[in-house]
Amino acid sequence: MTIKSITVTLVAPMSDHAANRGERLLGNLSSIKQRPDERVYIAGQMQRHALFSAIDRLNENKGGTYLSNGDGINFNNMKQDLRADMGGFLRPGIERRTSPISATPAVAKNPSQVGRDLLLRLNQREGSDPVPATNSYSQYDEMVMSFHLDLNALGVRKQFVYNPNDETHIKTHIQAHIDPSEQKRRVKLFLEGTRYLTDYANQARNATSGEPQKVLIVLDTVMSRKAARYYKDTTTDIERENILAELDARKALYFLGDDTKVTNSQNDTVDGAYRKALAVLNSAENQLYWPGNQPTPAS
Repeated sequence: MTIKSITVTLVAPMSDHAANRGERLLGNLSSIKQRPDERVYIAGQMQRHALFSAIDRLNENKGGTYLSNGDGINFNNMKQDLRADMGGFLRPGIERRTSPISATPAVAKNPSQVGRDLLLRLNQREGSDPVPATNSYSQYDEMVMSFHLDLNALGVRKQFVYNPNDETHIKTHIQAHIDPSEQKRRVKLFLEGTRYLTDYANQARNATSGEPQKVLIVLDTVMSRKAARYYKDTTTDIERENILAELDARKALYFLGDDTKVTNSQNDTVDGAYRKALAVLNSAENQLYWPGNQPTPAS
């Protein structure tokens, strides 16, 4: 089997949290982000931040590779800078690289119960009435979130060749910045990173965790994100069955893990699902998709 994309969709319980805050009118006093249907959410940008922080810890500068800060991406060194490769970048007027990794916002499955703590009272100006400053949090949520990796873009740059006369696109040149063994290592970093999501905003004292309680890992034979619907509250049991049947039909491999169920021949824990998925990545029977036949190594 050739793996062309990987989708990880999961449910993570969070209690007394404000994993992603917005900004209120009172300067930098924070409030929790909440949708019109009263469900709190964590923006996709914060989800990517938590994922890349996990990848950074797992990588440990192996082989001289590192994860640059978001404001200091090494555009010309995708071989060593994991963010330049896996996170994408924009160089205005020069180059745009779409990130191989995408993330959905994390959204509570049910309407949230939001509370507020009184922090202090501020006098904005002399003679004015005191203004209460509050800190909002959500009592308990089962957060549904998904991550996706497109192997068509991992480790390579696509350079487009244009006709100088009419500026039409006539050829695509693929330049490889890593070899297949490093590609596999980065794929495993992505997969393992999705189970160690801990770095959320303003949570230094509250130990908020996005580590999965339930997970569906899909090693897909096509570029698809449909499995990201699996745990949504609007998805029916029939639709869930049909999602898995569609994966079976195209010979994709998938692994379900649920820590709330008794482990037996029908049910895996979250840890069991990740172990099986990693075993597939390590198996010689399966290969990761590499765009083009013979990518030209970068100089």
